[in-house]
Amino acid sequence: MAGEQTIGVDLGGTKCLGVVLDARGQVTAEHRVPTPHGADAIVEAIAEVAARLGPGLPVGVGAPGLVDRDGLLRFAPNLPGVFDLPLRDLLVERLGVDVEIENDATAACWAERQFGAAQGATDAVVVTLGTGIGGGIVADNQLLRGANGFAGEIGHMVVDPHGPPCPCGKRGCWERFASGSGLGRMARDAAMAGRAARVLDLADGDAEAVRGEHVTQACEEGDAEAKEIMAQFAWWLALGLVNLAYLLDPEVFVLGGGLVASGGVLLDPARVAFAELLAGVTHRPVVRIEVAALGERAGAIGAALLARGR
Repeated sequence: MAGEQTIGVDLGGTKCLGVVLDARGQVTAEHRVPTPHGADAIVEAIAEVAARLGPGLPVGVGAPGLVDRDGLLRFAPNLPGVFDLPLRDLLVERLGVDVEIENDATAACWAERQFGAAQGATDAVVVTLGTGIGGGIVADNQLLRGANGFAGEIGHMVVDPHGPPCPCGKRGCWERFASGSGLGRMARDAAMAGRAARVLDLADGDAEAVRGEHVTQACEEGDAEAKEIMAQFAWWLALGLVNLAYLLDPEVFVLGGGLVASGGVLLDPARVAFAELLAGVTHRPVVRIEVAALGERAGAIGAALLARGR
């Protein structure tokens, strides 16, 4: 692969992870810091990571939320108080190098398309399941960015207009049901209703402390009640994937984030629900649902690739 070393930084809700990508697409160095609160502190954290990894190298940044084509982070529901932040301009001024800003899930999508589970696919959708849901879309071998750069905000598709409130200000967004936060909410509801004894045990008997990882662990132990919760969660995940399949007709969905680390616990029921919900399924080529291959580095790798492309 042509090109020199580039830095990619993935800005998340809890960590700011940077990597150096060499000309062959290999990660040669890595550094991370906790994500601070506030716009100024976030800019400083990204600059710190980039400077630590390689002064003078071009930088790509994957940021959560609405990133426009001028590198302005307009709206970031999971970064409280951050909006209309001229991230590219501030980092260029701070670092004195070329900087490319992209949505974090879009960056992760490009990394998976180039080196991961969607490698070689002409049409693919990457879905990142974390605190919320992010998305990246490859259509006809190209990243789909949209008129303003906002394409891929799939977590805010409304799947239940009367559903729970979302940090974006609306109700019933897909990520309220099919993210890590959604799984935790379903599990807490089940625990309070007396339908999740083992999950509650894993949370030391405190229903308010129940999290998605407790459901996953109980499922891995074979607990029937936990499997019921996971099946409900997988149905909501599949519902969103089906809507995306109707719209985009991808070859493959690639699921990333901590929720899919255990593989079949979630993927098996999600694949079953997807096939049940998709109209005309027997007349369509199979749409694969795969686990992301690049793990937590995907966003940073993709950001570095996009910086190189610029």
